[in-house]
Order: sequence, then C-alpha cells, then structure tokens
Amino acid sequence: MNRPAQEIGVCVQNAVKRFPGVAAANGVSFELARGQLMALLGPSGCGKTTTLRLIAGFERLDAGVIEIGGQRVAGPGLHLPPERRRVGMVFQEYALFPHLSVAHNVLFGLHAYTGDRARRMAQALELVGLTGYETRMPHELSGGQQQRVALARALAPEPDLILLDEPFSNLDAGLRVRVRAEIRSILRQANATAIFVTHDQEEALSLVDTVAVLIQGVVHQVAPPQKLYRHPADVQVAAFLGDANFLPGSARGRQVECELGALETVTENHGAVNVLVRPENIAIMPAAADAPTRVRAINFFGHDQLVSVQLASGRMVDARLGPMYHFAVGQPVHLRVEGPVMTYQQTTAT
Repeated sequence: MNRPAQEIGVCVQNAVKRFPGVAAANGVSFELARGQLMALLGPSGCGKTTTLRLIAGFERLDAGVIEIGGQRVAGPGLHLPPERRRVGMVFQEYALFPHLSVAHNVLFGLHAYTGDRARRMAQALELVGLTGYETRMPHELSGGQQQRVALARALAPEPDLILLDEPFSNLDAGLRVRVRAEIRSILRQANATAIFVTHDQEEALSLVDTVAVLIQGVVHQVAPPQKLYRHPADVQVAAFLGDANFLPGSARGRQVECELGALETVTENHGAVNVLVRPENIAIMPAAADAPTRVRAINFFGHDQLVSVQLASGRMVDARLGPMYHFAVGQPVHLRVEGPVMTYQQTTAT
C-alpha cells in the first residue's frame, strides 16, 4: 500500500463490523487503485457482502477507516450516508423498477445529477449497448440486458466507485461467461474503479486485475489472479482457490522430499512442511503391472478430466489432464510433478 494518495480509488483499513455472535468483518484491509477492477472472493459467510455494504454506507463501521477517491467516508465519529459517497451499486437482483422504462430506470440514478440528465442517460445506455431500448420495460428484457440496465444506472452519475454484489449469479452458465466479458469491457471503457463480490473462483480469476481473498472476516491475500493461484500466501488460500493436493514433506532450502519425489520449491523452507501440488502440475504415465500407484476414479468434464490416483501410502491425489488422455480405473500409473511447488510450515493447519 505505497501508492500516492491521488492514485488510490478505495482504501479500507482494519474495518470491523460485528453482528450478535458474529464478527462479519474482523479487520478487513486492502487498497484498490483508480481504474482497477477487484474481486472480493471467499466462501459463503466470510464477510464479503458485509464489506461491500460497509463501503457503500449501508452498514456502519464498528472500527476502522474507509476512504473512497481520496475522501474519508467512514471512521471514528464519521459515517457519510450512501448518497454522499459517490458510489454506484449493482445488486444481485438488479433492483430495477418494474413499472419504469429502461430510460426512466437510468434517469432514477441521475436524480442528483446537475448536468443534462437526458443526455447523460443516453450516453450511459450507449456505453452498455442498449441505445434504442429506452422505452422497453424490464420484463421485456433478457437477464443480461436487465443487468446492463442496472450497470448503466450505476455508471450514469459518474461515481468514484462501482460495487457489484454477485452480479452474475442469476444468469445461466452459458450466458454468464458472455455477460461477464461484456461487463468487464464496459467497465474498462468507462475507466471505472469497481469491486465485485463473488464466491465463484473462475469468475474472480478471469474478470479482474486483483483479487482479495476473505476467510472468516479477514483478508488473507491481495494479489493479481495469476500470482494468487500460483503462489497462495497460506494453506487456507491454497485450499480455497482451485483444486489442491497437500502432502507432508521435508524441506531443505529450495528442495522438498515428499511421496511424489524430490521437488523444486518456489521459496526456501526448512523442516516439516505441507507441499501444495496443483492437479494440472501432475503428469500421469502408464506403469508396470506391479506398480503400487493406481487410478481410482475419473471425472470427465469435456474440456478436461480429473483423475484420482491412490499412492503407495494410500493417500489420494488428483491430476488434471486434457480430454485426449485415456486411463482406466485400476490402471497402474507413474506420476511426475512438473514445475516448482509451494510449501508451508506444518504449524499451519490444513
């Protein structure tokens, strides 16, 4: 967090919000640069939506500080109401007014706008590709179009920040991928600073510049998607983000010994460790009939397959292969790890 103040779009410092018996946000901290897209990613109940509501002003901080666009909006003795925070919100259910046309739904977001409201409404609809839909009613639109209307309404007042709460969860799988790409493109074109809340790992990794992983109300890691996946900060992040194999090992510097052999490690470590091996880093080859390592299950997904293999110790590991590979349940195989692996001291619980 060493950016100049004028480059910071959002700064959350040690945000705390408690509900009876639950610490929904337990010291959340992160920064987001202007014009960047961030995902708040984590399991259900980890504090993602609470954090978003704290930023929007729908909830009051119990402790901590929030700044948006260089302005402090929440902190000790301070709570700016949502309408004074220059924040646009896209809700999970879109929250369009069913009795208002597309144009009037967008105009509603411009109730405090001091410029030409009709012109700005038209500009916002053009930005989301809905010029010509002004007189349509929400029920006459597809789910993806309704979402774009909600985004146009949020973007129209030119806010400092856009917040999106599980924005794709109501779309079917095929539409979700296309709309995701459209929304990303629209936000890029608008040079918007935006935060998505999602529990969908694929969505988070493919959509944004940086991801903040929340677990039990605490941010465990903030990093670009590739770094987050390849170099998770701890076992909790590694276990949550994608498929993960953990094996006990003994590390010495940049080498570790485990049941899969002597492996190179990303960072130095010493002593007893947990070894993280991603399924896609495991290659499988046929082995002699007396080999103790055998295929126990195959889950075929079309674009790839997850092959579960039982090691000599009885431990199970998963390997991700392309669809052209053919192995049979019960087949003896040999495994080879490709690329360096991450290690974590065994004092960290798995």
